[in-house]
Amino acid sequence: MELRQLRYFVEVAEREHVSEAAEHLHIAQSAISRQISRLEDELGVLLFEKIGRNIQLTPIGKIFLIHAKTAIQAIEYAKYQIEEFLDPEHGTIKIGFPTSLSTHLLPTVISAFKDEQPNIGFHLRQGSYSSLKEAVKNREIGLAFLGPIPTNDPDIEGHILFTENISALLPITHPLAERKSLRLNDLRNDPFVLFPKGYILHTIAIEACKAAGFAPNITSEGEDMDSIKGLVSAGIGVSLLPESTFYEVTPRLTVKIPIDTPEVKRTVGIITPKHRELAPSEKVFYEFAKKFFSVLEQYQ
Repeated sequence: MELRQLRYFVEVAEREHVSEAAEHLHIAQSAISRQISRLEDELGVLLFEKIGRNIQLTPIGKIFLIHAKTAIQAIEYAKYQIEEFLDPEHGTIKIGFPTSLSTHLLPTVISAFKDEQPNIGFHLRQGSYSSLKEAVKNREIGLAFLGPIPTNDPDIEGHILFTENISALLPITHPLAERKSLRLNDLRNDPFVLFPKGYILHTIAIEACKAAGFAPNITSEGEDMDSIKGLVSAGIGVSLLPESTFYEVTPRLTVKIPIDTPEVKRTVGIITPKHRELAPSEKVFYEFAKKFFSVLEQYQ
């Protein structure tokens, strides 16, 4: 069994068309067909069946596809680690991050790191809370910034960099806009603007309101921070957002107010795979980030 056979197989399986796979791989259709035939002979099973002009995976082919992808990822990761070992100061670090940490945290720490390690590159990937965890587990990225840090995942190691408050964001015309702080229950009759269900900040907001004794009336949703802030600016409703998403600037026509009851916080940190070693350049960045935020905490 050869690596190229696995690559050809995966390409055809995902496209369900040999000629399209051949065109994408820039090789002859006959070469793909020949290698897949050899793969089927070696395995002793049919991986594909014809359906009209297209083909599709057989039941055993679907099972083999899962393992073929895993094998290719493992080999690619092994090559990547070897390259990193040979030249750790010229590697590329694959980092994931959620939208809530993209405005200030990510550019700040990466900029500081590049001052010390200018030859190490970055491949950055934005994603949801659950997708970033899966990407770390599946070796698609080396590590990820996340908030809150998961505490009960057997495949994820989490290191907390800091803990931050969740504040209320109100339109500047809101009756409570002059308050220095507020109880979350004070907003029980307000319309809420939140991330959609499935986003971790949606879950945090729902649980906070539940702890305050009410279920929020969600009238609008936004899939990114700017959308939510814009909707609050327009007077559509109120929202609950982490302190780090404001950084020194509160959106126009809004006011940010701390919540004193209940106390609403989230941890922010880095997640890494629990059952495999980081590549050398990833380790360098990981240690740098821990030290960087440790120093920041001392001055706050």
